[in-house]
Amino acid sequence: MSLHLNQFPGTMAKNIEFFVCFLIMVMDIIAGVLGIQAEVAENKVQNVRMLIFECRDPSYEAFKLGLAAVVVLCVAHITVNFLGGCIFIGSKEEWDRASNNKQLAVLSLIMSWIMLGIAFILLVSGTSANSKSRKKCGMSHHSQLSIGGILCFIHGLFAVAYFISATAVVREDRKLHQNEGQDKKPELPA
Repeated sequence: MSLHLNQFPGTMAKNIEFFVCFLIMVMDIIAGVLGIQAEVAENKVQNVRMLIFECRDPSYEAFKLGLAAVVVLCVAHITVNFLGGCIFIGSKEEWDRASNNKQLAVLSLIMSWIMLGIAFILLVSGTSANSKSRKKCGMSHHSQLSIGGILCFIHGLFAVAYFISATAVVREDRKLHQNEGQDKKPELPA
């Protein structure tokens, strides 16, 4: 179930749509900054490096920041999918008949899920590396948290593109159904 913002009067719907886009971008920016800050905190801990192997202490600060980034990213994604609804195309024929807005909505939705998946994996992996209470030795895995943070910014762009195009699709469908209803009005007998 989703909330369709087009049920509100004209100007109010536009204001709500702008606010939702702003909220989504702010959440994704916060998640990205938290991921990058987690990487900075992780780099401040003591480590010993030899070729591709390194031993380092976990950073509790990086753990907290990385976990916060994961939570904020997930909340942003849930918000855009709940408020944007589900735009679905089931076949090549339906794709060919779909409006540009619907095609953009589907592509943006797919890309936002891909960005979520990659950013989520990187952030969780970088966060979990900092959750252990003992020194960790192994292969060097640098930049997972910062790359995950950067992908949060990209997720925000695709999420906003999805939300805008999904609300445009709903608006198009409403106009189409209103026009069909007016065309099929019964004639009054004379």
